[in-house]
Amino acid sequence: MLQRANSRAVPGTRTGAAELAAGERLGVAVVDQMPLFREGLSVRVLRDPGMRLVGVTGQLNPAVLLRARLAVDVLVIDALLDPRALVARRLIEADAELTVVLLVREPYRTGQYLATMLAAGVHGLVQHSSPPERILEAIRRSRSAGRYVDPTLAPLISDGVSSVAGRPLSRREDEVLRLIADGLSNQGIADALVVSVETVRTHIKSLLRKLSARDRAHAVALGFRAGLLPLHGPRPVPPDEVGVGRVPMARGAADQAPAVL
Repeated sequence: MLQRANSRAVPGTRTGAAELAAGERLGVAVVDQMPLFREGLSVRVLRDPGMRLVGVTGQLNPAVLLRARLAVDVLVIDALLDPRALVARRLIEADAELTVVLLVREPYRTGQYLATMLAAGVHGLVQHSSPPERILEAIRRSRSAGRYVDPTLAPLISDGVSSVAGRPLSRREDEVLRLIADGLSNQGIADALVVSVETVRTHIKSLLRKLSARDRAHAVALGFRAGLLPLHGPRPVPPDEVGVGRVPMARGAADQAPAVL
């Protein structure tokens, strides 16, 4: 059983950069598959004078519910539970004030993966195996600066995006790439954009050259890896799936024990 969170924050409020600088405490929720790890990190958050633990769980779906009813400032997620950042992206899109920090495990320590996570909107990237002090620093800096990348991961990100970053696609090329990813033929793309098939072929040749892609399928794969294509489709996200219909936090709830789901 976790200890009661000793919180000085006003119930139901969120802590922004200005409040953080003024001494308010960050509401942190931990989502990790490893019981010992999440319990250990939770204890460190509880002991940090600048943070308050509002919830802890080993499953991502309960975390969505947790985010919906508690004043979470920073959501710390195990990458193994959200390997494509689908839930993280939806939460961020639903709440611009939420900060998401991803705990990166060894299989995901690649430049392409990390660049894709940043493109998905994740604010902080830190190694899962990092010392607790570094993870707490990632939480603080992701919230105050809006972006934090573990120094050991930063070189990988540079390698992952350098081949594409220097040759950005035009708006029309970006549209064509997305339609290719949706499975449309050249004629289908031409109809969707109201242009000629020859114009579509010209855009495809240009984007293939910029991405150093062999063919259309390779271009789509590179687009996903570099974060040029969204990781999920444009389908509407139900409110109960992303916590849009957030239940207001009850008065005095910030002084209660963190939620264990």
